[in-house]
Amino acid sequence: MSTVKAFITRHPVPTYFALAFAVSWAGVLLVVGPGGIPGTVERFMTVGPVMYLAMLAGPSVAGLLMTGLVSGRAGFRELLARLLKWRVDGRWYAVALLTAPLLVTAVSLALSLLSTEFLPAILTTDDKARQLLSGLVAGLMVGIFEEIGWTGFAIPRLRLRYGVLSTGLIVGLLWGAWHFLLFWESGSFFGALALALLLVRLFSWLPAYRVLMVWVYDRTGSLLVAMLMHASLVASQLILMPLPLSAVPLLTSILGWAAALWAVVTAIAVANSGQLSRQPLRRRVA
Repeated sequence: MSTVKAFITRHPVPTYFALAFAVSWAGVLLVVGPGGIPGTVERFMTVGPVMYLAMLAGPSVAGLLMTGLVSGRAGFRELLARLLKWRVDGRWYAVALLTAPLLVTAVSLALSLLSTEFLPAILTTDDKARQLLSGLVAGLMVGIFEEIGWTGFAIPRLRLRYGVLSTGLIVGLLWGAWHFLLFWESGSFFGALALALLLVRLFSWLPAYRVLMVWVYDRTGSLLVAMLMHASLVASQLILMPLPLSAVPLLTSILGWAAALWAVVTAIAVANSGQLSRQPLRRRVA
């Protein structure tokens, strides 16, 4: 037991990611059973919500468990302090809450000049109230449960060694891989378009948005703001992203969204003389 504890203490971040993946993926596979990921609307309506809850358990359970194992009560006190840190400059709340909806809307409206199928979902749905409510509720749930782990545990420790860009890319790529079971479909590895869609969904834009999230966290130190920024992303996608799309239109939409995010990352870096980070964080993480 002491050997295991020593390994966890020496390698807390890799252990966290391994645990987050294991809990999430094992939970999803346990929920969906031998039938695999739901392929019909009827089955998704019964299995889908539980499947998503199983996914969300991974980052949150891993984050809380690792905090306790590595830092004990002091770690939980420090985590709570970052969660309750709401006194930050108002501009960071604006960045956290408005980046996703403004970019999603801009990209959707721009692409709608090519085809009306790219119009924001909220403009085409018959039940706008339900669309708004479900998007906001889902956004808050995802933001809270995921960021307990990603920003609550992993990011502060990675920032002790890496800058904002490197930290964002590391977490962003793993964040994308973590979503694999949610986007994988039968035949995803057969055919150039199917494989391209899978890779684009997982890795084209998630790292860019995570870089922005790490940048905002680097300036605020607020776990609450990180949760709100993640919640805004999920809500914006459910409320504003054109749905449903498939094949080439879906690929076009995702690539447009990714290009917009990377353009913002580039603009911020240029505005800060090529630097996204403040001075490296050398203080000890509890």
